[in-house]
Amino acid sequence: MAWRDQVADMDASLLDELGDEVEVEGFDKPVSGFMSVPWQQPKVGTINTGLRQPVFSVRVSDAAGIKEGLHLVCDLAPADGGGRYIIARRDPDGTGWINFALREVR
Repeated sequence: MAWRDQVADMDASLLDELGDEVEVEGFDKPVSGFMSVPWQQPKVGTINTGLRQPVFSVRVSDAAGIKEGLHLVCDLAPADGGGRYIIARRDPDGTGWINFALREVR
C-alpha cells in the first residue's frame, strides 16, 4: 500500500471517530472535517477581546465545490463552535487538508 493510501486510511479513521459534520450550502450530504474555534487574545495586555477565529478543516478530496461565500452550519453547542458561518477564506495547508476560515453569522 502506498504512503498516500495509508495516510488516507488514517484520516478516514480519525474523521469517523473524532470528526464533526457540517452542512454546506448546495451540498446534499454533510461534509466531514474538524471544527476549531480558538480564542484570539491580544499579544499585549490583559483585555479579553472575545475574538474567535473559527476554522473548519477538510480533506482536499472532500473539499471539491466548497468555496468562499457559501454558508456552513455546524450542529454543535455554541461554546464548541456550533452555529451559522460564511466561508471567508480557503487555505490549503500542504498536507492534504484545506482550512476554511469562517465568519460567524449572527
